[in-house]
Amino acid sequence: MTLDVDVSDPPSLRGPRSRGEYDAVDAGEDESGDDYRRETIQTALHDGAWGDAFAEWADSTYLSVEEFETVGRLGLFGEFDFYWDPAGDEVGYRAPSIPEADREVFPDRGADGVDEELDDLGRAISEMLESDYLRRDEEDDESDFFAEEEERESEAEARDAGDDPAA
Repeated sequence: MTLDVDVSDPPSLRGPRSRGEYDAVDAGEDESGDDYRRETIQTALHDGAWGDAFAEWADSTYLSVEEFETVGRLGLFGEFDFYWDPAGDEVGYRAPSIPEADREVFPDRGADGVDEELDDLGRAISEMLESDYLRRDEEDDESDFFAEEEERESEAEARDAGDDPAA
């Protein structure tokens, strides 16, 4: 079933959360850092990842136009959250759930069915970010999108510690 609707705006990513709150990420990972690379992901979402993944999801979702519009009125598309997990080399996501007070608004499919569709959207966007927006060509020696940024951060840390690698 194809959902013929306008693509919603990408979410504004919020501050760090516990990594265990994200889907597609192991909850037992080290939580010592809070570098979720939100700025880079936010840019990728606005550069097309959100729209591309949204269009793919709309081609296969079971949401009706009415359910989609209700999800939009509830502001749930803006509640998605994404972050880069360097340990797992993947994008984690947190899909919103229908608030308890609004669950009865979805009598046909039920709120659980709508929650599943929102989770599918989060997974589609996460996969789109990983495969098409946050990685370089595999033939490129620098296959890690963030390798240059991590190198700059390491050099900055070394300078701060007084061990200038350029010296």
